Amino acid sequence: MAEPMAAHVELGGEKEITLGVMGGGQLGRMFVHAAQRMGFFTAVLDPDAHSPAGRVSHHHIHTAYTDPDGLARLAQVAQAITTEFENVPAPALAELARSRPVAPAAACVAIAQDRAAEKAHFVRCGVPCAPYAVIETADQLAVVPANLLPGILKTTRMGYDGKGQARVRTHDELVQAWSAMQMVPCVLEKMLPLQLECSVIVARGADGTCVNLPLQRNLHRDGILAVTEVYAGNVPEALAQRAIAAARSIAQGLDYVGVLCVEFFVLDEADPAAQGLGGLVVNEMAPRPHNSGHYSMDACDLSQFDLQVRTLANLPLVQPRQHSPAIMLNLLGDLWPADGVPPWAQVLALPGTHLHLYGKLKASKGRKMGHLNITGSSIEAVRSTALHAAQILGIAAF
Repeated sequence: MAEPMAAHVELGGEKEITLGVMGGGQLGRMFVHAAQRMGFFTAVLDPDAHSPAGRVSHHHIHTAYTDPDGLARLAQVAQAITTEFENVPAPALAELARSRPVAPAAACVAIAQDRAAEKAHFVRCGVPCAPYAVIETADQLAVVPANLLPGILKTTRMGYDGKGQARVRTHDELVQAWSAMQMVPCVLEKMLPLQLECSVIVARGADGTCVNLPLQRNLHRDGILAVTEVYAGNVPEALAQRAIAAARSIAQGLDYVGVLCVEFFVLDEADPAAQGLGGLVVNEMAPRPHNSGHYSMDACDLSQFDLQVRTLANLPLVQPRQHSPAIMLNLLGDLWPADGVPPWAQVLALPGTHLHLYGKLKASKGRKMGHLNITGSSIEAVRSTALHAAQILGIAAF
């Protein structure tokens, strides 16, 4: 295992210090921008020669994530390496860690890549999750408890933004869904009565210091995050503190270094199906910055990407402070007209709007093209502006 970086990085000195990132998407792009603002050089490894992060980085190594030569070149140019999405092969991170500090560690990413391992970790940490069963064989399928139905069948690997999932009401539907998924390993989760969804982003350093952003209230549409609202009272304070404590416990249990997002379901406790679960269950974790944390770029004194840079460079972590209520609107390719671009001028004429586009060359349905942050002096003003912006853009009200 490589030694961690020195506790104090000499910023702005004569020595070139380069931070590397596996993955060239929008999260990598925003990490690169944050690192460059602090004076670091950056290196991106991504197979796409036109990746959003690669196009703005000092170095772009466009090879496959498992290419030995590409990994060697990244380790040669970068003094420490992170990842921008959870499906970077964990063995590639382990290979890099033989010569360079890697955060998060390959073992942490491997757990997040496997829903069964992830849920087992939540249980070990004492954090409640939805009742579930692992289905890897026909024998396990045959003995699934009836009280898990209706449920949601999810592939244990490679599922995101609602992909690799199927709702099932009966055992027959479960059998059919597992067959349609080619009988790959899956997890069946009991369908629970949801009031809302929320998430917590934590950053943990190599010395064990852990800080967090405020709890984020999230709205998903078609399995993709659409709106995030972050302000005092977005959920009851006691529930927010429970979610923050749970996210910190999950990071601590992994001995995690880096930025971690933990997503939760808030349950309707009046429904019998939610009894005994305490009103809050963990859904999943992402070993990286997250869409729901994008508001922090304009509403906090430290963004999630600033925290990612600090954890990777072993710089001090301090508790971020939110200075403005905020709402984030996810901008999908659906909003782009066939012969042009959305009416940005109208949106930017509204007070407190902050447009972040990801530099992607082609808009398509469901593709994340950017986000719009709205900040203001009051919750009422932010909601009013956000709803006005959504109307201009053709985003459904919330």
